[in-house]
Amino acid sequence: MSSAPVRSPVDLGLEGKGAFVTGAAGGIGREVANALAAAGARVAVVDVDQSACERVVAALDRPESHLALGADLTDLAAHKTLLGQAEATFGRLDILVCLAAILRRRATIDEVTEEDWDIQFNINLKAVFFLNRAMADLLRAAGRGGRIVNFTSQGWWTGGFGGSVVYAASKGGVVSMSRGLARTLAADGITVNTVSPGAADTAMMRSGMTDEGLAEFVKMIPLGRMAEPAEVASAVLYLASDLASYVTGATINVSGGQLMY
Repeated sequence: MSSAPVRSPVDLGLEGKGAFVTGAAGGIGREVANALAAAGARVAVVDVDQSACERVVAALDRPESHLALGADLTDLAAHKTLLGQAEATFGRLDILVCLAAILRRRATIDEVTEEDWDIQFNINLKAVFFLNRAMADLLRAAGRGGRIVNFTSQGWWTGGFGGSVVYAASKGGVVSMSRGLARTLAADGITVNTVSPGAADTAMMRSGMTDEGLAEFVKMIPLGRMAEPAEVASAVLYLASDLASYVTGATINVSGGQLMY
């Protein structure tokens, strides 16, 4: 459950900026939207369910300043229209955060279907690339630079736990892609970074996991617990802010010490 937004005493440089957050009706996505709004940004809350987006907006600081956008991001042709709608509403768009993803756990790799592969790669990687590219075009045209933050998973490094090999493969692609985009877009003042959560206490994390399996997973975490979604959102807030003006191509590991590199 989201905590009440608290204004940061540190000037993050986010006041009045426009942010476009996908997967914003999910556990971490809601907290990212909440954190950006609390820092003074105007947020386009984007997810597949319009009514869920509207509920998130209603709970944000200054709800009248934000925008709810129900959208299927696998419709690549709609990306420019969606970004343009947010830019027109806010008067500017500076930040893209890509959280929208799907996880299909399978007990063994023999149970993975072609449809399992395609849907995870289409949402987790393909849609992210084309939305990043559309955002880069918009930012170049504005000439102010900007921030792109993509979500990976610790599975990009480990190969995945709990029947998530395909998901992990798609998230490995997000890291490689983001590094390439960071090099490509640096000359335009656009930074591209990734956030790599470990076990955050969300519906996705709990999906397909027994209580016993989840308890065993938590035993691998040195801090001894799952992350609260707001703790992951803090990494996004940093990367979107002026504090991270010289950070690009980085992957911020938020795993309670489960993954160390």
